[in-house]
Amino acid sequence: MSLPTPYPIAPRPKGKLAINRLRERAPLTDAEVEEFLAEHEVPVVEGPRSTFLYRGRADAVAVLHRIVNQPQHVPMKRLDVLDGDPLWYVTIELPAHSRVEYQLEVRQGAAVEAVNDPLNPHVAHSPVGSSSVCQAAGYETPTWVLPQPESRPGELIDWDLPSKALRRTTHNRVYLPARFRRSSSYPLLVVHDGDDYITYAAMKTVLDNLIHHLDMAETIVLFSNPGDRLKEYPNHAPHARHVTRELLPALEEELPVVRRSDARALMGASFGAVASLSTAFRSPDTWGNLFLQSGSFVFTDIGSDHGGGPAFDPVVKFMNRYRERPRRVADRMMITCGVYEPLIVPNRSMVPVFESTGAQVRYVESRDGHSWENWRDRLRDGLSWIFPGPQKLVYE
Repeated sequence: MSLPTPYPIAPRPKGKLAINRLRERAPLTDAEVEEFLAEHEVPVVEGPRSTFLYRGRADAVAVLHRIVNQPQHVPMKRLDVLDGDPLWYVTIELPAHSRVEYQLEVRQGAAVEAVNDPLNPHVAHSPVGSSSVCQAAGYETPTWVLPQPESRPGELIDWDLPSKALRRTTHNRVYLPARFRRSSSYPLLVVHDGDDYITYAAMKTVLDNLIHHLDMAETIVLFSNPGDRLKEYPNHAPHARHVTRELLPALEEELPVVRRSDARALMGASFGAVASLSTAFRSPDTWGNLFLQSGSFVFTDIGSDHGGGPAFDPVVKFMNRYRERPRRVADRMMITCGVYEPLIVPNRSMVPVFESTGAQVRYVESRDGHSWENWRDRLRDGLSWIFPGPQKLVYE
């Protein structure tokens, strides 16, 4: 098992914070505030402290963030400007390498609106909307998530498959690596919430880069998409039957994938991680590798009140049974989770349970939340460990 990632402490800057130097110049003019905003990227990151700003007339403004166990509604202070709109500010201390998604709550009379930070160009997108992003000291967007001209692009092919198990046609995409040849054989990765991984986690770009730079073996990737996600993903027998008895045989018939469990992997985030785990659980010796990101591994030790709502009932039932009688569902398991999300506790708790089955477990934490860019930033850790480039010949 890997220990949580060690992060250095961000050095504290000498002297006063930029916002405090500005406050000392009060009363402020509109020109002074505009000059300040032009000189600083917002939020203003100085060592472990990040200052959030908002410019505009309002009765109250607050920062809304998603750091578990911290006040998630942080009121901002008002700084009056002689000939212009007031400036609102608050400083929050964030550990080095943190990445935090947030919005601003602006109240005007009875009207309250949550908006992205108009002064911050960094925005993260997801199926439920977008949020502003604070990149604390030491955080950098990995270069391998960005398009690189030298990386030869793989091909994405739409691939629909009628499913008797699910009683619908499943809509998938198949990724073929740039140097794909039918005369070769390739490991297989099946990804839950496939289109979301492509759209919000740049996974097609990541695959192109990792494979080009030999960080990852040339791999055929099946991006699978759910119908009713809340029904099919939390330990749904028809879903597991579809993946193992319909999807896998169809892929093996259509494409040159290695027909061994050690050359197969299931992957997913949140409920998709539960779907991956439960599918492997229902199909012993079929899936040799699991890549589970921020798994919704909610369980109860005492009683039945889990606090997750009805959608989590089948998850809790499955996890409780598994914890009572754990058994190995895969030989190798990569697990990642953000320390700022509520699921950090069940994910930490499940690592020793999985290890007790004899599985090889690698566990990585990040100073991030339950978000697609967190899962994106951990892709190289997982993909290069499950299907490492330097050892690609083992799959042939």
